[in-house]
Amino acid sequence: MPETGLTALYRAYIDCLNARAWQDLGRYVAEDVAYNGGTVGLDGYRQAREAEFGNIPDLHFHIQMLVADGTTIASRLTFDITPRGDFLGLPVNGRRISFAENVFYEFENERIARVWSIIDKAAVEAQLRKK
Repeated sequence: MPETGLTALYRAYIDCLNARAWQDLGRYVAEDVAYNGGTVGLDGYRQAREAEFGNIPDLHFHIQMLVADGTTIASRLTFDITPRGDFLGLPVNGRRISFAENVFYEFENERIARVWSIIDKAAVEAQLRKK
């Protein structure tokens, strides 16, 4: 798949998440998708995303940086959100926080097969210390 096709596919995936179009997630994510080294499957992946949106009503994925190489996407996503309760094990409890996620996606057959994600938890911790 040409890189322009891969980036368009990825942007459509992010649009799917932001629209909470869970019924369409299988168009972008493989049945046996792996997340940070463990197989979670499409159902587990969907449940995790639904839970995120449930705990963070204003969740929106913003693509700040996007690089494609063959079948791999590297993306820097930014967030400005107000989680309920704990977030990443931290007592955010409705305070607005901003942070970035650096994430790599490996595609097979035009679907996300593997995801590796690192969230800037230190940025969240620094914001909580200031408030």
